[in-house]
Amino acid sequence: MLKLNVLRELRDFLIMSFGELIFVLGCDLTAFALDVWVYQQTGSIAQFTFLIVCQTVPHVLIAPLAGVLVDRWPYRWTMIISDSCASLVTLGLALLLMGGRLEIWHIYVATAISSSFNSFQNPAYHAATTVLVPKQHLGRANGIDEMVGSIAQLTAPLLAAFLLQTIQLQGIMLLDFATIVFVIGSLLLVRFPDTKKVKIAASEDINSGKEDSLIQEITYGWTYLTTRPGLLGLLIFSIVCSFCIGVVEVLATPLVLSFTSVTVLGTIVSISSGGMLVGSLLMTTWGGFQRQINTVLSFTLLSGLFIVLAGLRPSIGLFAVSGFCFFLGFSIIDCGKRVIFQKKVALEVQGRVFALKDAIASVATPVAAVSAGLLADRIFEPLMSPGGALAGSIGLLIGVGPGRGMGLLYMIMGVAIVLATAIAYQYPRLRQVEDELPDAIPDDITLTEVAIAP
Repeated sequence: MLKLNVLRELRDFLIMSFGELIFVLGCDLTAFALDVWVYQQTGSIAQFTFLIVCQTVPHVLIAPLAGVLVDRWPYRWTMIISDSCASLVTLGLALLLMGGRLEIWHIYVATAISSSFNSFQNPAYHAATTVLVPKQHLGRANGIDEMVGSIAQLTAPLLAAFLLQTIQLQGIMLLDFATIVFVIGSLLLVRFPDTKKVKIAASEDINSGKEDSLIQEITYGWTYLTTRPGLLGLLIFSIVCSFCIGVVEVLATPLVLSFTSVTVLGTIVSISSGGMLVGSLLMTTWGGFQRQINTVLSFTLLSGLFIVLAGLRPSIGLFAVSGFCFFLGFSIIDCGKRVIFQKKVALEVQGRVFALKDAIASVATPVAAVSAGLLADRIFEPLMSPGGALAGSIGLLIGVGPGRGMGLLYMIMGVAIVLATAIAYQYPRLRQVEDELPDAIPDDITLTEVAIAP
C-alpha cells in the first residue's frame, strides 16, 4: 500500500485520475454499446471494423498539430475543453437516437470527431502528470493511470450489457455525457503549477529564443527524437513490439474459438484483463526498477515468452495463464516506457513528442490487423492443416488442424519480441538512455515551490 506521505505528494494527480476514471468508464460503456448496436443493425463485420479506421485515421492526422497546441495551452483547460467537446458529440448521438434519426454514418462521423479531441486530451494528460507528480513517484503514478484503464476495461462490458437491458443505448450515452461533470470538477480542484515558469526553470534552451513557424513546431517532435538516439531507439523498439502484439491481439479470439466455446473465451478475456489490473497495482506500489529501461526490457522479454507458450498447444489453462501473465507484464512495460519519456523529454516539447508517439502507435494497430488476417488465412493455416507443408514437422510439436496455423504465428510473434528485446539491449544508446539524457525536471527544481497556475 502507498504510504501516507506518498499519497499527500500524489494528491493532485489522484484527484485528476479520479475524474479520468469516471470519464473513461463512461466512454467505454458507450463504445461497447455502440459496437453492439452497429453490429446488430448491419450484421456486417466490415462495417463494424470500419469504426477502427474512423478512430485511428483522424488521430494520426491531427496528433502532430495537437501536440504543438498542447505545448502552448494550459494543460487544465486543454483537457476540460477536449473532454467536453467529446461529451457533446455523445450527447448529439443520444438526441439523434431518441429522435429516431440515428444512422450508421452518424456513428462513423462521431467516432472520427471524438478521436480528434482525444488527440489533444492524451498528450495533455501525460504531460500534466509530469508536472503534478514528483519524478521519484512517476512509476507509481503511471501504475495508477494503467489501473484506471484496466478497471474500465474490466467493468464496462459487464455493466454495459446490464444497462442495455435497463436504460438502453440512449440512457448509456446520456450517462456518459453526465460524467463530464466529474472531469471538470476534478480538474478545477487540481493545483497545477504554472507551466510557463516550470518550463523556464527546467528549460534545455531548445529554441534559443527564436520563434518557429507552426510547420517547424509540428515537425520538431520528430527532430527532437532523431537527435536523441536513446529515445528514438525506444520508440522504434516500441513500434516493433506493438506490431507483434497487434497481430497477437487480433488472432486471440479466433485462436481460442478454434478449440473452445464463446463462454470459455469470455472467461479467458476476464482472466487476462485481471492480469492488467494486477500489473497496474504492482506498479502503483512498486514503481518499477530504479532504471526503468530494465523494467521495460525484462518484462518485454517475459511477455514474448508467454506469447510463445500461448501458441504452443490448444489448451484453455495454458492460454488463460499466458494471457494473464502477458497482460500483467504489458501494464508494467507501458508504465516504464511512459516514465522514461516523461523524465527525459523536455517540458517544452512533451505535448509534441507524446502526440507523435501515440500517433505512431495507433498506426501499428490497423497494419497489424490486416497483416494478421492475411498471414493466418493464406499462409499459416494452410501450412498447418492435415497434409500441409509443416504438418509432418512443426505439426508434431504443436499439432495440426484448425487454429494451429494461428498458434504457430503466435509463437513466431513471441520469438520476434524476444529477439527484438535482445537486439535492443545490445544498443548502448537505448540501454543507457536514462544515464545519458538529463531529466526534464532537474533535482534542484521543486515544482511545489513554483507558482500555482489559475
